[in-house]
Amino acid sequence: MHACGHDAHATIGLGVLDAVIDSDFEGTFKVFFQPSEEQVAGGKAVAEGGHLDDVDYLLALHVGLDHPTGEVVCGVDGFLAVSHFRAEFTGAPAHAGAKPEEGKNANLAAATATQNLYGISRHSDGATRVNVGLMGGGTATNIVAEEAFIEGEVRGATTELMEYVEGRAHTVIESAAVMHDCEVEINVEGKAPSARSDDALAAVVGGVSEGVEGVASILDSDELGGSEDATYLMQRVQDRGGLAAYVGVGTDHPGGHHTRTFDVDEETIRIAVDVLAGSVERIAAERP
Repeated sequence: MHACGHDAHATIGLGVLDAVIDSDFEGTFKVFFQPSEEQVAGGKAVAEGGHLDDVDYLLALHVGLDHPTGEVVCGVDGFLAVSHFRAEFTGAPAHAGAKPEEGKNANLAAATATQNLYGISRHSDGATRVNVGLMGGGTATNIVAEEAFIEGEVRGATTELMEYVEGRAHTVIESAAVMHDCEVEINVEGKAPSARSDDALAAVVGGVSEGVEGVASILDSDELGGSEDATYLMQRVQDRGGLAAYVGVGTDHPGGHHTRTFDVDEETIRIAVDVLAGSVERIAAERP
């Protein structure tokens, strides 16, 4: 199950491309179909690949985000920096009945790490998060587990807060392995920093949205409360003197993101195309 709206995002991207081609736009226009967003593993590669080095203005988009159809958020903020990890524990097998003392239980190390990760101290500088979403190990009920794994994530309201939790998490995982006489290997599977939308670019989106049919409510900004590796793209453009904004276009759906009942109101697609294409044309004309 994925259920987040990225099929709609791809459709919107193609719609915006067609609209810009049919307009009076002059300049260079690029459309990025963000790879591996759910694993926060594609944005950094795109940014470091130089694809954005000649980009002066960047608009990123997501549908939904707990906003209804007809509502536009011109500049989403409140991105939580995130790091995804996988820890693989290796112990030694033994017969759980005859010789349990000869085993080194990787399941115990993984379970200890999981429990203690949730005990990482909060931070006075802002919000932090930790979660273990996957775990597994062992081969049979009568064998002390030789191998086990956990996969999880840490987040922070700023990149520095995320790195604080990440450092503590690695210490917890390594200590759990030592406690049960096991080895552990920790791999970072994906990572993304925090970011902020530029007010000047968000203002353009707001101005365009006022004239788009079906837009009933316009918010200057809102807190995302989640993570997104489009922040790498935003930072790349901003670090080179450009402007970036992350736009939210609401959609009515029976369930929240990442639930089995998630769906996209197709009217959202038209609204998003009109908002983004109109914004691209105005940005080219006005150069905010």
